[in-house]
Amino acid sequence: MRILLIEDDRVLGETLKDYLAIQKIETIWLWDERELPKIIRNYEFDVIVIDLILKFSSGEDIIAVLRKGGIKTPILVITAKRDFESKEECFLKGADDYLIKPFDFKELVLRIKALGKRRHIESIINISDITINLDTKTIHRGAQEIKISKKAWQVLELLLRKRGEIVDTDTILNYVWSNKDVGEEIVRAYIKELRKILPQETIKTYPGRGYRIS
Repeated sequence: MRILLIEDDRVLGETLKDYLAIQKIETIWLWDERELPKIIRNYEFDVIVIDLILKFSSGEDIIAVLRKGGIKTPILVITAKRDFESKEECFLKGADDYLIKPFDFKELVLRIKALGKRRHIESIINISDITINLDTKTIHRGAQEIKISKKAWQVLELLLRKRGEIVDTDTILNYVWSNKDVGEEIVRAYIKELRKILPQETIKTYPGRGYRIS
């Protein structure tokens, strides 16, 4: 599971990132929200966790921008603001949950996991005679299970979560090989592996742009 944490408090941000790592939750942490456009373009997240009081803009405005930009990822607000009007504004702009500081880290994890599940309601996907289960991470043709490598599964999962969209190569590289020095040829190799088990023309290539599951 991967989340985006937008929090300008360096101590809290570092502490949360370390704690979430123990809970098997990968955290991309932004303490400067001006980097958000680049990050949201290159990574795929299960949940976005955002503080409202930031250095250069308000969390409320960022939520509105994300929703207007078509980002459907669940958003959890963490803030010291306790008034009802603040909660109402956040929910009206598109937030999914609201947690008041200070909070128990265990409660934060529970809320993150609950929001992550909400995003993945459609977990079983059928493509011709292939059945893919995103929850159990399995692929079947009829009663026969098809095995693929871990990296191939991650590529497939990303394409399925963004099905209908063209997913550029940089996004795939950042999602599967984050912070590792690999090139486009490795993406092509795993796309080739997936094409061996999926129906013909399932994965379409857009030269110079990326790949799309039809």
